[in-house]
Amino acid sequence: MLEQAKSDLINPDCLTVGINLGNILLVTGTSPDGEPQGVAPDMAAALARRLGVAVSYITYATPGEVADAAARDEWDVGLIAIEPERAAVIDFCDAYVEIEATYLIPAGSPLQCVDDVDQAGVRIAVSDRSAYDLFLSRNLKHAELCRAPGLAGAFELFVTQKLDALAGLVPALKDNAEKLPGSRVLEGSYTSVCQAFGTRPGNTALHDFTQAFIADAKSSGLVTELIEKHGVIGKLQVAGNH
Repeated sequence: MLEQAKSDLINPDCLTVGINLGNILLVTGTSPDGEPQGVAPDMAAALARRLGVAVSYITYATPGEVADAAARDEWDVGLIAIEPERAAVIDFCDAYVEIEATYLIPAGSPLQCVDDVDQAGVRIAVSDRSAYDLFLSRNLKHAELCRAPGLAGAFELFVTQKLDALAGLVPALKDNAEKLPGSRVLEGSYTSVCQAFGTRPGNTALHDFTQAFIADAKSSGLVTELIEKHGVIGKLQVAGNH
């Protein structure tokens, strides 16, 4: 399987990895030479070691850009959340971590729980083409989504336009709440965002090799070790199989 997996690589001596810089829980910094650092880059580097090749990162500002790049054959594996819309152009492996998503609401809001948010007239700020944007686009019946580029853009839109809710990942929303006195993060979640490796369609050997690597990384404790190493304990959870 190893040699077949390597034959799927764009460069047989290097694993080219698409990294989403927009998820600040998975990419928590950069090295002195500008390489991304965090759980996601370290997972990709571990996969490259398992393959016996070097690793090269191509960074993108948003997960949507990572997905778009799949059609251009820019990377061998891309690290973004599993989503049905993205699965049209990416073959996902099982998730390695997951993060709950909910809403931040402003001071004085009458909204009390997640289900209250889907009402006519409610406007929700969201990071454009994030996994939870795609989920809410499919599932909301009455509320209106107001999109902005990236997490910071969505928070700014929420504040400046005085919107009713900000959709996002629980850890990031808790950080946002500290900047907005009186705001609250609603208990519960409307979805759990499952972060995974994906390969380009047709690269079956690389996909199967990566799938086996992910299963081993979870069972061996590697994922847990990386969560601890990068200081995101309690923010990321090792995923079950999805």
